[in-house]
Amino acid sequence: MTKFLAALLVLLAGPGLSTAGAGFRSPESLVRNVYAYYGDRSSELSSGLPHDPATARQFFDPNLRAAWISLTHEPYDFLVQSPTWKIGAVAISILRRQYDKTYVAAAFTNQGRAVTLNFILVNGPDGWVISDVESPHDSLRMFLTQYRN
Repeated sequence: MTKFLAALLVLLAGPGLSTAGAGFRSPESLVRNVYAYYGDRSSELSSGLPHDPATARQFFDPNLRAAWISLTHEPYDFLVQSPTWKIGAVAISILRRQYDKTYVAAAFTNQGRAVTLNFILVNGPDGWVISDVESPHDSLRMFLTQYRN
């Protein structure tokens, strides 16, 4: 009986759930939440940004979601520019606001090596999501295309 009631509640709340998990209220919040997943790997919440549909919907624009989900054998994690990580404090700064896009720089150290990435974020109906991320040598969109499974 309890399972039936829980399933009924999920079905009734379903339409409201579809938009609640997408996007963030501010560009800075989005980038902070990305790096909240890069802890000491002691739990799922600190083992890097997951490649599952729920995470993809929350963090990425529709054009990037499928590519993010399909990635399973990448040589390194693009968001920390390494297969492993021990990142220091993340400095976040707005570089430029342009119509519905905002360019945000994220700078941190990963195992003592300086890393700077530029996030291109778009503000959609559900909040801020990632359109692309640029490193000095590549972009997340190109990286995902190259290592797509």
